[in-house]
Amino acid sequence: MATPIGHAQDLTLRARDLLARVDAIACEDTRVTAKLLAIHGIRAPLLAYHEHNAERMRPVLVERLREGAAIALVSDAGTPLVSDPGYRLVRDVVEAALPVTALPGASAVLTALTLSGLPPDRFMFAGFLPPKSVARRAALAALIAVPATLIWFETGPRLAASLGDAAAILGDRPAAVARELTKLHEEVRRASLAVLAAHYAEAGPPKGEIVIVAGPPLPVPVTGAAEIDARLRAALASLGVRDAADRVAAATGLPRRQLYARALALKDEEA
Repeated sequence: MATPIGHAQDLTLRARDLLARVDAIACEDTRVTAKLLAIHGIRAPLLAYHEHNAERMRPVLVERLREGAAIALVSDAGTPLVSDPGYRLVRDVVEAALPVTALPGASAVLTALTLSGLPPDRFMFAGFLPPKSVARRAALAALIAVPATLIWFETGPRLAASLGDAAAILGDRPAAVARELTKLHEEVRRASLAVLAAHYAEAGPPKGEIVIVAGPPLPVPVTGAAEIDARLRAALASLGVRDAADRVAAATGLPRRQLYARALALKDEEA
């Protein structure tokens, strides 16, 4: 059995019980995980599994699972498989037809979304954006029309620039910067993307792990039926009727059903 477990001192009872019973624990940094286990009085063999040795270690771990061993996968912070090589291990275990389960731990993505005060009903996690501004702006441009709250990770040194690029590409949406979530020095700052960019440009790079949350697209006022038709025709040039209506609805705030009906009519006119 392979079991991904999030890393936090406040382990769930289920996770603590499982860690005490497994045959081995695979982890990013054995020193970090050893401290966690010591807090809970758990003694188990530790195996290093991280980005630099993952290709070599995965076959070793899968073979041990085939032999009947129970192995837990623990990340240094947050939930395994997010921005670490854990998902490849789970993929190989699944392909080997071996059982795998998950014991959820701390999740920076969901915690940041909850604390941001932004719409949580639909969201998209974008991982880490590219470190260079040109590539980062291109990645953000691909997210402009996504009708959802956007979430991505960022480093302290790049935070102000990332927020500035987001404000320039996405528009000055309401946002939040969440830092060191579920830890002693947890901090959440809420403002628009531009205001947050100015704050961190002046205050300097903050320490710790950082999550940026940006609200969904801001409705853009339309002047009349002609503009609506123009927007729909532009969207229909590369999208189907349903997706075109979704895109214009996200950009304007107009009812999707109304836009779908109009897009269908425009499509019929072109046929």
